[in-house]
Amino acid sequence: MSETITHTHIKLPEGSIEKQTTTLNLGPTHPATHGVFQNILELDGERIVAAEQTIGYIHRAFEKLAERRPLYQITPLTDRLNYCSSPINNMGWHLTCEKLLGLKTPKRVDYLRVIIMELSRISDHLICNSIVGVDSGAYTGFLYVMQYRELIYEIYEEICGSRLTTNIGRIGGLERNFTAAAFEKIEKFLKEYPAVLKEFENLFMRNRIFMERTIGAGPITAERALNYGFTGPNLRAAGVDYDVRVHSPYSSYEDFDFNIPVGTTGDCYDRFLVRNQEMWQSLRILEQAYKKVQEFKGAEAEVFHADVPEYYLPEKKDVYTKMEALIWHFKIIMGEIDIPKGELYFPIEGANGELGFYLISDGGRTPYRLHFRRPCFVYYQAYEELVKGGMLADAVIVMSSLNLIAGEMDA
Repeated sequence: MSETITHTHIKLPEGSIEKQTTTLNLGPTHPATHGVFQNILELDGERIVAAEQTIGYIHRAFEKLAERRPLYQITPLTDRLNYCSSPINNMGWHLTCEKLLGLKTPKRVDYLRVIIMELSRISDHLICNSIVGVDSGAYTGFLYVMQYRELIYEIYEEICGSRLTTNIGRIGGLERNFTAAAFEKIEKFLKEYPAVLKEFENLFMRNRIFMERTIGAGPITAERALNYGFTGPNLRAAGVDYDVRVHSPYSSYEDFDFNIPVGTTGDCYDRFLVRNQEMWQSLRILEQAYKKVQEFKGAEAEVFHADVPEYYLPEKKDVYTKMEALIWHFKIIMGEIDIPKGELYFPIEGANGELGFYLISDGGRTPYRLHFRRPCFVYYQAYEELVKGGMLADAVIVMSSLNLIAGEMDA
């Protein structure tokens, strides 16, 4: 752990003993900040008097890069936003493109996408909550549930060949159909994970040490959370019942029955509980989506993309044998297809909040402007308010409970 420490003298009324505070750099070179963001804390003993957040250590100019890429080449950029649940980013971008292009995907595609997105949500919450456990001194839960994050990554690998930055799916659907092995792995996950999640809950929810470390740490009211622009689990933990999947359904989420967990105090403990309950709700959605997909028979069971040759790469065997497929392949790869003019904002419920894509097209072959609405960027603005008056020991656990992903903040 590397920190820079300086001292500041606080002037008090004449006759009083001069008080000294300490300025501590929590990051960027620190295990909790991954070398990519910094918190300058002013301490009175171990009490945080003030904090200043700094980002920019991992800025990669995604939005500027997107102005020189055709739509399908932007998908890998979205992977690098919240890399703990990158398939959700991919799906959000594809849905944005489909709205601009006026495409309607088949129901089976919607349900397959829901399976991928809810697996991603579980993976993200699983990482967040287990790391909150580590920051409170409990390593066991993290080591235990990471086995099931690996199983989720194996499902991704079976679907698209990749694990972390997946580039999963395509405009109009998926790159390929789910294999029998992918469905077997999903069945295994649905069968085994509930018992594991229950054990994980038992390790933490009524654990006195964990409760004392998290209850009352980093609280925020519903009003303040809304003023900052909080969304997702961090907003719901503060008591606001808002979920994009319900309020602005996409990918046929309106076909599923699930609840939205809501907290009351907006502290670290409530954020932990909300994410835990969301994993149970994601399991409900997964079970429903899996059953819906199994209901498709015959030719319908082979549908995994919409019929949009202008934007969906044809199968390689067709490229080798059919002139039309070769032409479309060439035009898509070389970026020779103009996109419609338009301006739109499309939000989805990312694992850590509302991930929005604001896209402006002037009718060229690439976006005129593209802006990512990253929820972590919003949360980090509130960090000083959340830790001020708390203890130094709370600074890291508050950061973890917000699920701050540096790649998403810097975009």
